[in-house]
Amino acid sequence: MPLPLAYRVYGHTGPSVLILHGLFGQADNWTRIAKKMSEQGFTVYTIDLRNHGLSPHSETWTYEDMADDVRFFIEQHGLTKPLCIGHSMGGKVLLYMEHMFTGIVSAYIIVDIAAKYYAPHHQTIFKALNAIDLTTVTTRKAAEATLEHFIKEPEIRQFLLKNLFWKSTSPAALAWRFNLDGLYTQADAIGKAVPAYHSKTPCALIYGSLSNYIEISDIEDYKMRFNTLQLYKIEDAAHWVHAEQPQAFINAFTDFVNFL
Repeated sequence: MPLPLAYRVYGHTGPSVLILHGLFGQADNWTRIAKKMSEQGFTVYTIDLRNHGLSPHSETWTYEDMADDVRFFIEQHGLTKPLCIGHSMGGKVLLYMEHMFTGIVSAYIIVDIAAKYYAPHHQTIFKALNAIDLTTVTTRKAAEATLEHFIKEPEIRQFLLKNLFWKSTSPAALAWRFNLDGLYTQADAIGKAVPAYHSKTPCALIYGSLSNYIEISDIEDYKMRFNTLQLYKIEDAAHWVHAEQPQAFINAFTDFVNFL
């Protein structure tokens, strides 16, 4: 059964754009980009996928589940062929959605993810998150101190800590927005490959020049999947292209929209 997804909306008059975040992310990660797009005349929905942000938690967490949730969102909100953007896990959700529900969107923008299988590579993050005992840790500073034992990059620590919220102030109690137990027990599902298909829906692939997620063979696979494919390689960006080079990302978005 599809779940109703939490979302934020920016702009209210133009064509619809849906944005899906990656693993451990949430709708708020895309606020800056969404505001820029709304200034160009689009109505932009940033969505929390199941088990993330303010959306419902579920014991089932597969790409098929998430794709059906997004299909339901489009139907529920009466959207007519929105343009859909997905980063990392969110991009794979969209690739699955095109496989399962061809023709319900006008175009895709996939950000720094391929359709192939990815071996598990989030073990350190899960280990770090599970090391935080929220029955005793009652400040963000203490939570970050634990994360620092495992994760040296401050930007990744801050990205994860955005998911902490005050479940209670008296007594002080923190909790995760994402469903940590559910994500951890089903983590292998995140690397699953997308079945082969051929689509007439236009697609753009935006990827970082410093990212190790996209290889030449992945681009060839995209060319086989989509009749119409536009490629945008963003210089001096790794996996979080939109956060590292936001203006270049907006430029790519604008060019693709004009191409359509």
